[in-house]
Amino acid sequence: MNAATSPWEHHTLPGGLPLRIQHRGGPQVLAARLWIRGGSSADPAGQRGAAQLLAGLLTRGCGPLNAEALADLVEGCGASLRAEAGEDQLAISLQCASEDASELVPLLLAMARQPRLEDDQIDLERQLNLQTLQRQREDPFQLAHDQLRRQLFGEGPYGHDPLGIETELAAIDGASLRPRVRELGLEGAVLVLCGELPPSLVDHLVARLESDPWRTQLPVAQAGPQADPGERLVCVEQDTEQLVLLQGSATVPIGHPDGLALRLLQAHLGLGMSSRLFQTMREQRGLSYDVGVHFPARRGASPFIWHLSTSAERAAEATAAVQEEWQRLLTTPLSEQELALAKAKYCGQDAMGRQTCGQIADRMALVLSHGLPETHVAESLERAAALSAADLLAAARRQLQEPRLSLCGPPPALQAASQVWRAASGFA
Repeated sequence: MNAATSPWEHHTLPGGLPLRIQHRGGPQVLAARLWIRGGSSADPAGQRGAAQLLAGLLTRGCGPLNAEALADLVEGCGASLRAEAGEDQLAISLQCASEDASELVPLLLAMARQPRLEDDQIDLERQLNLQTLQRQREDPFQLAHDQLRRQLFGEGPYGHDPLGIETELAAIDGASLRPRVRELGLEGAVLVLCGELPPSLVDHLVARLESDPWRTQLPVAQAGPQADPGERLVCVEQDTEQLVLLQGSATVPIGHPDGLALRLLQAHLGLGMSSRLFQTMREQRGLSYDVGVHFPARRGASPFIWHLSTSAERAAEATAAVQEEWQRLLTTPLSEQELALAKAKYCGQDAMGRQTCGQIADRMALVLSHGLPETHVAESLERAAALSAADLLAAARRQLQEPRLSLCGPPPALQAASQVWRAASGFA
């Protein structure tokens, strides 16, 4: 059987951890992904940034290995190891040669269950995250994006960057993080392996957990964080020569019927140089330095965001153009040609997203960690082929009627853009 279509093996490790394996021939490499439900949306009150801080610390020593020993082991094998927190999950990723997999893959279990959390490493990781947050304050796009998060989700679980809030992150210590370690896996986890596996690898994983099982299970589908919409328009002053504009709505979780229609609209509007926004904003009117559409897959309300940067002098014109295009999305169905191109892009993006073992493992871990069936991607491709322009228009009208606008730039540009937006939105 072709490696790309080989079936997934199903295993359950001691304690309940689901293990999914796809064997692929070719280069002797293996990609491993351990996804644990939680992430920054589960940060406790007053500890926003805890999940990302913990994720960074997982690579700074586990079990008998301190930070230096763990780095020496991984780098000595020429492998890549990282851990990071998203809004809905904490993910540990490993890429290694197949011959080293029996030694390295069990490290993922040790990292999740036995992180060392040494005080000096906590201080170092916390300081790096604080420095990143400080640098982000100088980035107009990041400022606008952070503000739009708050406009869409308020102080709710999706209302902050996974890196956290500086004042709260600065106070997080080992005593705050250790209870989080004990909670890892309570809402589910999944381990996905893709590539060429050593014959003994599964036995190594079973042996690692036999004496100390990890009590977890396959994540189940359940409602995630919802929107908490606030102000329609917010401006952030920054002394630059450009205006950054982000306009968006909080929509639906991954797996929702409207989500697929919005995914096709994302392809139509923002995927590639032939996309609608690139053509109208940049090629035809020369209004934008960059333009695109961001639509992440979330367990809860997923933000559907247009982003654009333009010169301060053309702030009003660019804002008017964005409002025209947004209204067009709500009033005018795609043409047959536009719909066919959007579907082709969606299918092509799917094909490009499963070229490597790492991409395949990532996708399966994403699907399973959200409680969806492993056939979700294939079924989505089939459903997409049947969607009509009227279906896309109806979904847009249901989900995108009341967008929020976040602006960042110099005061004159903010004033000009705000006046245009208020006029287009019917506000005085």
